[in-house]
Amino acid sequence: MTQPLRVALLGCGVVGSEVARQLLGRPEEFAARTGASLELSGIAVRSLDRERPGIPAGLLTTDARALVADADIVVEVMGGIEPARSLILSALESGASVVTANKALLAQHGTELIKAAHDAGVRLEYEAAVAGAIPIVRPLDDSLAGDRVTRILGIVNGTTNFILDKMDAEGSAFDEVLAEAQELGYAEADPTADVDGHDAAAKAAILSSLAFHTPVQLDDVHVEGIRDVSPQSVELAREQGYVIKLLAICERVAADDAAGMEPGVSARVYPALIPRGHALAAVRGAYNAVFVQAEQAGSLMFYGQGAGGAPTSSAILGDIVSVARRRVLGGRGKYSPATGRLRIVPLDEIPTQYHVTLDVADKSGVLSRVTEVFAARGVSIESVRQTVSEQEAAEGRATLVISTHRSVESALAGTVGDLKDLDVVNDIRATLRIEGAA
Repeated sequence: MTQPLRVALLGCGVVGSEVARQLLGRPEEFAARTGASLELSGIAVRSLDRERPGIPAGLLTTDARALVADADIVVEVMGGIEPARSLILSALESGASVVTANKALLAQHGTELIKAAHDAGVRLEYEAAVAGAIPIVRPLDDSLAGDRVTRILGIVNGTTNFILDKMDAEGSAFDEVLAEAQELGYAEADPTADVDGHDAAAKAAILSSLAFHTPVQLDDVHVEGIRDVSPQSVELAREQGYVIKLLAICERVAADDAAGMEPGVSARVYPALIPRGHALAAVRGAYNAVFVQAEQAGSLMFYGQGAGGAPTSSAILGDIVSVARRRVLGGRGKYSPATGRLRIVPLDEIPTQYHVTLDVADKSGVLSRVTEVFAARGVSIESVRQTVSEQEAAEGRATLVISTHRSVESALAGTVGDLKDLDVVNDIRATLRIEGAA
């Protein structure tokens, strides 16, 4: 058994306090698993006035820099960009290994932090930054390091999955379910980061960087949220054999010599239709799941709780054990250079499928005029379904539901734009992409 390793904790919210309680309550277990005792040297907080049950007041300090300077391992769970970034860089430069759950920071400054850790010969671990307790960072970084990942489909935000699942199961409206999610603690008072897709986008940037060995920043991720998903869209999806999920999609895009396109990487977040037979369609409530496709391993799925104090602390504690073992055994930090510099492929160039719901005039010749718009853009139609309710019949209207074959996004989006100008189209009720189809 070597000398104790001093662990500095930055932040003592729901996750931080759980990490502290576990480190304080199970010292023999951690010592046995790492080869050294882990000594919680202090916890940096913004204010000393708040009560923190189970946390000794003597461990609390507002001097984060002094705490970091005297640590072997720094655990950052304070969130935000600054001062978290500066404190992590200071820790790495002083020779401490760092564990962080800060997805926003990693999505914006991950390349800088990883290089700093590599240059210092220490480790930067961040399993908890993506999908809580689900082990996905280490499998991508280690277990699949010899394979070639081609695509990732992820449900990586529990709040939006809870909302969409309730809308699917009960036919409720978005605002109604959002209020319920806030009451249950799944959604914040300001749910913007979740429902507008920004939280999932940060995770997509991290996953893309890992899977494709190419730096992907938050600004490189196309983002759409779920505010516009209506009960009618959910019902139509169910009738067609689909379920709507907010997906983080990370994809290796092959070269297209005929079109003069170089290979690249696409990272995007949007609500999409998933066939009900797909593994991700069965992910219910506030759970997360990540579906990985690789050339040799085939299809893999990682499933579990993606948020909360206990699940997130599980991932953080696993990273603490990992970096502690490295310090005990010696050796360089993780070798993780940005070996690839693949271009970031804009959404307009990505082949996708559309599912378009139109409110149209109920008269002869309408279908022909609508399909001509698709043909003019070179978009092939897979199926068309027309329905007329009693109210629509009385008003001379009908509903057309059109699914396309795969085509580039620019052609599909252009088609929808042209449909808006067609005099026989009263309204475009919904436009959703289809993902995960065979």
